[in-house]
Amino acid sequence: MTKYRRASRTARVLLPGAVAVVLLAGCAQGSGGAASATGPTSSAGVSPTGAPPTAGSSVTVTPAPTGRPAPGTLLVADFGSDTVTFVDPARGATGSVKVGTAPYGLVLGKDGRAWVATAEGVAVVDTTTRQRLALIPYETDTGPVTTGEYRGGGMGIALAPDGRRVYVGVNVPGGNGTLEVIDTTALRVTDTVPVGRRPFDVDVSRDGAEVYATNHDSFDVTVVDAGTWESRRVEVAPYGTEGGLGSWLKPHYTAVRPSDGKLLLPFEGERLAVVDPRTGRTTIEPMTANTHQHGAAVTADGTLLTVGTGPIDPDEDEGPSLTVRTPGGAERVYPLEGPHEDVAVSEDGRTAYVTGGFTRDGYWDGLSVVDLETGDVRRLEAGSRPLGVVVL
Repeated sequence: MTKYRRASRTARVLLPGAVAVVLLAGCAQGSGGAASATGPTSSAGVSPTGAPPTAGSSVTVTPAPTGRPAPGTLLVADFGSDTVTFVDPARGATGSVKVGTAPYGLVLGKDGRAWVATAEGVAVVDTTTRQRLALIPYETDTGPVTTGEYRGGGMGIALAPDGRRVYVGVNVPGGNGTLEVIDTTALRVTDTVPVGRRPFDVDVSRDGAEVYATNHDSFDVTVVDAGTWESRRVEVAPYGTEGGLGSWLKPHYTAVRPSDGKLLLPFEGERLAVVDPRTGRTTIEPMTANTHQHGAAVTADGTLLTVGTGPIDPDEDEGPSLTVRTPGGAERVYPLEGPHEDVAVSEDGRTAYVTGGFTRDGYWDGLSVVDLETGDVRRLEAGSRPLGVVVL
C-alpha cells in the first residue's frame, strides 16, 4: 500500500519527548529571536530614502551597481540578514541593498520596483538605481522586531495585476495574522483584514478580484474580496488537523492555476490539494516526490514547480527535490543537495532557481540552478539564507 493511500500519518503529527523538541523547531509554532531596533520614520509613517537599521545583520553589504539589471538577473530576500541581493545566474552575487530586518517574501512590479516583506515593514526597492525608496510600517502590532523562523512581521506578499496595491501577510507571534493592503502610489497601508495564523504565502486571482492568504498554523486559506474586504476561511487539511500546532502536515505555499483560478497546494510529495476558492471544495490528486514540501510556483501554461525540503521521517521519506508537474499530472522529480525553500522560473521556462535559505535549520547561503531539460543541477553561492526569489 502506498503512502498516498494511508489513512493516518500519526508519526508525523504527534512527536514524543526529545524528538519533538528537535523536530518541532521547524514548522510548529514557537518564539522569535532577539529583538532589534526599528528604523526611523517620517511623520507620514514612511522611512526616508537611505539605509535601514543594521541590527541583526551578519554580512558585509556590497553595494549593487546602478543601471537596469540584465534580463534574467535574480533578486533574493536575505532572511539571515537585512538585505536583498542581486544575483547573476552565471556568476553569483553582484551586490546587495539594505531593506530591513529578516526579509521574507518579495514581489516585482512592471515598473521595476520590488516590494519586500521584512520584520519591520514593507521595503520598496528601485531595482535600477539599487536603492531602498521607502519602508512602509505595518498597522498590525507584531511586538518587538525579531529574527528567525517565528518572527513577527511580513511573510507572503503579492501585487495586484494592475500594480495599484500590494498585499502582505503579517504574522503576529502567538495569534492570528492580518492581510495588510498597501497603496503603491501613496506608499501607505489603507486596509487591514484578519486572516489565519502565520500567513506563509499570499496570492492574487488573475483578475485581481480576490486575494488568498495561505495560513500555515491554522490549516487554511483566507479568501478576501478585493472590493469589499469581506473574507471567508477555507480549511485545507488533506491529512486532517490532528496535532494542531505540533503537526507537520499543514499548508505552506499556494499557486493559482492559470486555466481556472483554482488553488494548488502541495503536501508531502504525496497529495496535491486543488481548492476551488469560489465553493471551498477541495479535491486531492496524488504526487510522487515523497518529501516535505514548501515553495510553489506555476508557469503560464499551468506547469507547477514545488520545492521538497527533505524528509520528516528518514525511514519513510525521500530527500530534498524539485518537482515539475505538467498540467496533465505527469511529474519529473529533480534531486537536490540540502534543504531549499522557494522557486522561480526563467522567462523561457528552461531553468529553475531554488533558494537554499529554508525556514528551518539546515539552510545554506545560495541557490540551486536546475536545467529543466537536462536535469543538471549546480549550486550557486549568493545571499544570506535566501528565501524569496524573483527573476528581473
